[in-house]
Amino acid sequence: MVRIPLTGPERRRGELLGAALRQARGTRSMAEVATAAGISAETLRKIETGRIATPAFFTVSALAGALGLSLDELAARCAEQERWSSGARLAG
Repeated sequence: MVRIPLTGPERRRGELLGAALRQARGTRSMAEVATAAGISAETLRKIETGRIATPAFFTVSALAGALGLSLDELAARCAEQERWSSGARLAG
């Protein structure tokens, strides 16, 4: 199966999701959060670093639940990451 390459905006959304999840994880270990979400720590690492830019909906939902967030709260955190990173890019 051939995967269609991701667009720039799709990659960017994946990076923002990863940053929001990393921030929400705080001091909890990847293994702890991944186990609670029912995924591998390696999968969580790839999501947090943007290597999996478009994780499945059920994976995002499970991660949000493991972190005690609603999907709305997670979306708001992604938007916050976008505002923060846009400001950093403009300032730099």
